[in-house]
Amino acid sequence: METKILGYKRDNGRIGIRNHVLIIPVDDLSNASCLAVEHNIAGTLAIPHPYGRLQFGADLELHFKTLIGAGRNPNIAAVVIIGIEPNWAKLIADGIAETGKPVAYFGIEGYGDLKTIERASRKAQEFVQYATSLEKVECELKDLVVSFKCGESDTTTGLASNPTAGVVGDRLVEMGGTVIFGETPETTGAEHILAKHFATPELGAKFLKIHKDYMDLIESKGADLLGTQPTQGNIAGGLTTIEEKALGNITKAGKTPIIGVLAPCEEPTVPGRYFMDTSSAAAECVTSMMAAGATLHIFITGQGNIVGNPIEPVIKMSANPNTCINMSEHIDVNISGVLSREINMEQAADKVMECIIKTSRGRLTDAEALNHKEFVLTRLYPSA
Repeated sequence: METKILGYKRDNGRIGIRNHVLIIPVDDLSNASCLAVEHNIAGTLAIPHPYGRLQFGADLELHFKTLIGAGRNPNIAAVVIIGIEPNWAKLIADGIAETGKPVAYFGIEGYGDLKTIERASRKAQEFVQYATSLEKVECELKDLVVSFKCGESDTTTGLASNPTAGVVGDRLVEMGGTVIFGETPETTGAEHILAKHFATPELGAKFLKIHKDYMDLIESKGADLLGTQPTQGNIAGGLTTIEEKALGNITKAGKTPIIGVLAPCEEPTVPGRYFMDTSSAAAECVTSMMAAGATLHIFITGQGNIVGNPIEPVIKMSANPNTCINMSEHIDVNISGVLSREINMEQAADKVMECIIKTSRGRLTDAEALNHKEFVLTRLYPSA
């Protein structure tokens, strides 16, 4: 199969398949200025969000890590950061500048919106002209970091889609690529099985500790997750317990060993398959993986999750024939033929790989074409 793609080679050697000039608000107060810059300058992309004020500790660190990771992502050519105060904007800019890409930051205090928007717009125009002067080069598919998640799962997900994703992940790893999957809550009931997929007992134990911490948190709150895990959509699709859902979910782990356990937004260091400790909430999970440097996402859905991401293109695949018909505008790859035995799992994986190549060469995914740009940061604590 063809493994050549066209991508943008960044100064740090990473390969991107999109070429955005990103406008990052440090905090919720700066959203309006960032959106104004996006409106003023063609080719820019703002990522508004509701956080960034009076956070502290690990929650604040994760906030910074997510925003820095967004700017560091290889799909980004250059970055403008705007904050109400300049010090945190500079902190984010410094973290992104390590990659060698152009970065500028602005504080609103002492200037107001209008002057800040003007200053930031002028710099954004400069960056857009820089970005659009860059040329794509021929690269290998293994140069990409590909992430995986499932959402609105049903019986077809565990029977066909997730196992197909496992095959795709194995192929990418075997050619020297890097893949990430996660969703800690959705391993519940199958965590002991997944632990055996790790390359060493120590890594398996690290994963089990992460899962235990999650379970301890739920129990400490006295929460009943029925209706949340599994969701109402999962139940409608035939998954009645979290254990059933988990047994389908972990098949996306494939057969190649898992060589690392990542914290949210943590970048992989060497090629291979990684597990990331993430929420199962679709937009949060994809955002965390994007902030770790993932440049392409494979999203498996049964009942029809419609999530996208502004920075990391999201390819949707489904084996549910009803979803593929009724929500066809959202499904990039229809592998329902696996269940009707018209195609086997290897042939289904071929279809996904073909879509990966086309998307890497510039084809817009359905989520991109439909303007799904869900950017959702994970919160750990209430604000101070």
